[in-house]
Amino acid sequence: MRLLLAEDEKILSDALVTILTHSNYSVDAVYDGQEALDYLENGAYDGAVLDIMMPKLDGLSVLKKIRSEGNTIPVLLLTAKSEIDDRVEGLDCGADDYLTKPFASKELLARIRAMTRRQPELQDTVLRLGNLSLNRADFTLSGPDSSVRLANKEFQMMEMLLGNPGQVIPTERFMEKVWGYDSESEINVVWVYISGLRKKMTTLGTSIQIKAARGVGYSLEEMQ
Repeated sequence: MRLLLAEDEKILSDALVTILTHSNYSVDAVYDGQEALDYLENGAYDGAVLDIMMPKLDGLSVLKKIRSEGNTIPVLLLTAKSEIDDRVEGLDCGADDYLTKPFASKELLARIRAMTRRQPELQDTVLRLGNLSLNRADFTLSGPDSSVRLANKEFQMMEMLLGNPGQVIPTERFMEKVWGYDSESEINVVWVYISGLRKKMTTLGTSIQIKAARGVGYSLEEMQ
């Protein structure tokens, strides 16, 4: 799952990126509201964490702008303010939730899980195809013979594949969702991760395999 984090305090931002990455989120960090708006208008994210007080453009203005454009991405607001009016304004502007600084990392993660679960496509904790399953709660991929815990990007790629069984997902889509549209990684990194996933699936004894559509992308299909 890919998140945008907009927090102008660099030390706090770095700490939050570490926490979120450790919890298998892929995170793009920006440090002002204008940059946050640019990323949200041009990138594909599953959720956003926006600090209210930011330079160039505050978090509420960013939120109002994307909502006016029809962007329904789940948004969690971070604020150092605790007054009730600020909370109400954030929610009225279209925020899904808010969190007042300082906060515990466990609460941040719980609130992110809660707001992203509200999306229809994220209702199921476990994704299944044939005898292959992916548990979104603990990032475990399971087959008839065994289970394996996937690393961050492996998990995100398998989540995309299992969420769209039989459909070819373009390589560029993997790059956009998992690495980010401004990533400096070469596109062949997708093939490297696909190769790693195939090896792990072999050890699971599953009848599901990742098939390549040459020059297009990859899909999950059951072997006959």
